[in-house]
Amino acid sequence: MIANIVKPGHKTRGVLNYLYGPGRANEHTDPHLVASFDGLAPDPGRDPEATLAHLTAVLDLRVKQAGDRAPKEHVWHCSIRAAPGDRGLSDEEWATIARRVLNATGIASAGDPDACRWVAVRHADDHIHVVATKVRGDLRPPRNWNDYLRADSELAAIEKEYGLRQVLRGDRTASKRPTRAEQEKARRTRRPTSAREHLRSAARTALSAATTPKEFFAILEGAGLLVEIQRFPSGDVRGYKVALDGDANKDGQPVWFSGSTLAPDLSYPKITERLAPAETPSTPSPEADAWRRLALAADRVPDLLTSSEDEAGQAHVAAVAEALDALPLVAPADLRPQLVRAATAFERAGRSRIRAHHQQARATRNAVKAILREPLPKDEALVAILLDALLLAVVATRHWHQTHHHDQQADAARRAAEHLRSAYRTATIQPIAVVHQRGRRLALPLREQQAAAVRQALPDLAEQILSEPGWPALAVTLATTKSAGHDPAALLAQAARHRRLGTATRLSEVLTWRLHRLVRLPQDASTAATGPSSSAGTVRPVPQRRKR
Repeated sequence: MIANIVKPGHKTRGVLNYLYGPGRANEHTDPHLVASFDGLAPDPGRDPEATLAHLTAVLDLRVKQAGDRAPKEHVWHCSIRAAPGDRGLSDEEWATIARRVLNATGIASAGDPDACRWVAVRHADDHIHVVATKVRGDLRPPRNWNDYLRADSELAAIEKEYGLRQVLRGDRTASKRPTRAEQEKARRTRRPTSAREHLRSAARTALSAATTPKEFFAILEGAGLLVEIQRFPSGDVRGYKVALDGDANKDGQPVWFSGSTLAPDLSYPKITERLAPAETPSTPSPEADAWRRLALAADRVPDLLTSSEDEAGQAHVAAVAEALDALPLVAPADLRPQLVRAATAFERAGRSRIRAHHQQARATRNAVKAILREPLPKDEALVAILLDALLLAVVATRHWHQTHHHDQQADAARRAAEHLRSAYRTATIQPIAVVHQRGRRLALPLREQQAAAVRQALPDLAEQILSEPGWPALAVTLATTKSAGHDPAALLAQAARHRRLGTATRLSEVLTWRLHRLVRLPQDASTAATGPSSSAGTVRPVPQRRKR
């Protein structure tokens, strides 16, 4: 159940005209009162002698009495909507819900004879509208500060008491949705998304690539957007706004959006905070390319979310969001649709009320920016390795949000993981086929040795792994790590330690790519293990994590 409190207005009659009218698409049916401040308000929907003018006069009585002391914007309007799938509520139940919300918000406290005048109108099965005039009987305005949060909290209690669907609650950090007018304009101009959504996506992509605010603005302009930088009298940057080229208002002027109206974390102060110079410059490993560095950084996110302070944890979540924003620019074409959907879904999961200490996640963010400046790796396995690591990080992010009761963010991470998992499966088709072919040539004694290692490391999952089509590929990968001097059972235990988070559906394939990530196996390294006379080649182990 959701409350929507609109911006206060000054035309009581105008609101009533809409509530008792046919609606924008003739969707209103049987408009009538379900409750009012005294139970005696005229109902133009059910009483043939009542008129909208009469009802308006009743609601505006105290506004007229207060004269100049009345608020200029005196109309308080709140819609309350049941969730899809909820049972139908009777007029009496809606009346009780209206009174409880009015009491919670301070518009009409229970038992207060001087409370504001109000009515609750129903013109559909699934919602009501509550309209009040903000002048009390003592001609003072009500104390309804923070009314949305109070209404939302009351509706959460109502959902439990009435056995209704418990809607995911937000923390007021969500991006603003496109308005009806913006959506209709996008349809008229045949754009796939509204201008607001297009600009938000472009700004996020630019932020993932930029290293300074100046470069951020340059990337936006390079993408064909209009950018206007706003400055203080001193010349310092105060903010910015962006517009789509060709998107104009009725006067022919660009339709501008400030960064903060696109998303809370796209305001200029938030961008400068994120792009601030490093307190201690980091030096990337010269032995690892950017894609592998990002995979290793993403692989550390689950542990960091578990062990870090909340502010550092939020920074790592934001870094994962940057990685997802950047990937569609450089990933193979067949992966881009699902990666775009993953980034769009994860946008809501990328921030919360916890203020991020972005310096804590600088290594990950630097690796994100580096992959945008390097060509796509020829080794297709690297793409699968990176997507597996990011999938692990996204699922860990969902768990982190759940423990902090960030319901909307946890759900967004869940949806992002679904799209990312689809991209991962596509990315593994070709490289897993190559490794699988080599696995079939693995000598039987070597394969039996690796099966024993699986049973030793993962006794509860061993039979599932050994029965999967991807087992030969995992077997040859384990044989390669053994020939390089590693303990296959220990590596398997390390690779599978996040299985409890439910990231893997085809265990053998997931473990194959995690082993590639842990010991830096190139795609063709498995050829070294297909015969007893092979050598390991150059394989560099990644240091084992300390047990916690």
